[in-house]
Amino acid sequence: MIGVLLPFFNTAVEPELADLRPPGVSNQTARFHLDADVLRHVVEAARNLMPCRPEAFIVGLATESFPGGLDFLRQGADAIAEATGTRVFTASHATHAALRHLGVRRIAVVTPFEEDANAHVRAAFADLGFEVVRLYGLACPSLDAIGRTPPDEVRRAFRAGDSDAAEAVVQVGTGLPVLPLVQELEETLRKPVIACNAASYWQTLREIGVRDAVTGFGRLLAEP
Repeated sequence: MIGVLLPFFNTAVEPELADLRPPGVSNQTARFHLDADVLRHVVEAARNLMPCRPEAFIVGLATESFPGGLDFLRQGADAIAEATGTRVFTASHATHAALRHLGVRRIAVVTPFEEDANAHVRAAFADLGFEVVRLYGLACPSLDAIGRTPPDEVRRAFRAGDSDAAEAVVQVGTGLPVLPLVQELEETLRKPVIACNAASYWQTLREIGVRDAVTGFGRLLAEP
């Protein structure tokens, strides 16, 4: 069983991870407020799932879009692990692990964010040793609007964000509904597409010993 921890406004992660479940794997979701007290909220949400006996938690957040976001996300993951004694994986850190697993350094990035947030995204990847050769932001007007982005707009964003110099295209922003399009995008762009929700589920499955290939959602999860 995998515990999934989400902010209340996020409508993409839960259905996307449900589509990825191998036989015998259960996802159980708890939600938390994303405010100044978020660390307390997310630990409380994790504790509420402990009667389900999760083998691991996924935190459905990608925090490259604000200064120090990755360190703050790691702090939250560590707090959950300390409070519950359970392993914790995050969308951001799983994305970086997936890129390293695929041997990718030069990336194109698609986000739902505006210019200021995208500058932080670019800097976060650069600090980790990745070269961002192009970045495209959809500039969605609100957090809840991200989840209502139409599929054709997502397709256009990936085409606009891609570059011949990129070895892979990466999605940042767990609320953007990308997973159902990953296979199609990989065939169109002819390179790996790393959707952050797919990355978090891939890393979690492999770390808890589930080696099943999950097909139809891109290269990463199709590898056993």
